[in-house]
Amino acid sequence: MGFIKHAIIGIAIYEGLKYLTRQDEFGRTKLDELKERAPEWLDKAKEIKEDIQEGRMPQGL
Repeated sequence: MGFIKHAIIGIAIYEGLKYLTRQDEFGRTKLDELKERAPEWLDKAKEIKEDIQEGRMPQGL
């Protein structure tokens, strides 16, 4: 049973990486999009953290 479980997990990881690195018609991948948007998400997370530390409800979600 352990072999089947590990095989399924390996296949899922392989397919996930294949999906993230597949290029669209413009030559961009999902991974490129994630890398581009990560700084924006970090800034939003920092703003939310500051709001929570000050005792306010996060704004602009």
